[in-house]
Amino acid sequence: MNHLEHNRKAWNQRAAAGDVWSTPVPAEIIAQARAGRWQIVLTPSRPVPMEWFGELRDKDVLCLASGGGQQAPVLAAAGARVVSFDLADDQLALDQRVAEREGLSIRCVRGDMTDLSAFADASFDLVFHPVSNVFIPELARVWRECHRVLRPGGTLLAGFMNPALFMFDHDEADRSGELIVRHTLPYSDLACLAPEVLQAQVARGEALNFGHSLEAQLGGQIDAGFAIVGLYEDQGNDASWVYSRHGPVAVATRALKTR
Repeated sequence: MNHLEHNRKAWNQRAAAGDVWSTPVPAEIIAQARAGRWQIVLTPSRPVPMEWFGELRDKDVLCLASGGGQQAPVLAAAGARVVSFDLADDQLALDQRVAEREGLSIRCVRGDMTDLSAFADASFDLVFHPVSNVFIPELARVWRECHRVLRPGGTLLAGFMNPALFMFDHDEADRSGELIVRHTLPYSDLACLAPEVLQAQVARGEALNFGHSLEAQLGGQIDAGFAIVGLYEDQGNDASWVYSRHGPVAVATRALKTR
């Protein structure tokens, strides 16, 4: 199965359905950003600390796998020169819709987050990469490509799902209220789900998920040449999700290109 093409179609479907990551920000949010009062997220609910961004005005920012009419328009309204790069056509269309509505300049480029060959070396000052690498099976190239397209001293802001999430059967937890360990890490829908469960998931058009180790998430950034200088966890905001009652569902990191 071509996981990229499947996930592209799945996210186009989610965009059409008004997914939480596919709901364009209203005009008042853009107005606040223009006035210097704004916040955005890398993870489900906890805002990124403002000091993680530094001075944004006239900086080149890559929003990586970040389409949906949310982060890119806010960063553009805050004064950055923004490129939005996403696999899903309809997610990019939402960024473009907000840009046109608000008179913002956002360049939208479609592609795979593991291949940033559309961009020259040292093209950006900041890469903003919210929770999305859950949709690809291997991370090392993502971190290498982020490092390549950043200028010396540039910043990578990344969010990712807590690896522990993928050990549990969440459908069973929804039914019983108990977390039951079913899977080993690293996780892949393609390898870990029973064939009939996977087939049903694909038939529904749901995205394929991949859970990565902390070594791949954090160690991968370090191996690519980044120094991780900030980290926080996010408990999430969905009380109906059993896991979120017991621990953080996501992690965010701030990393600098130091070599």
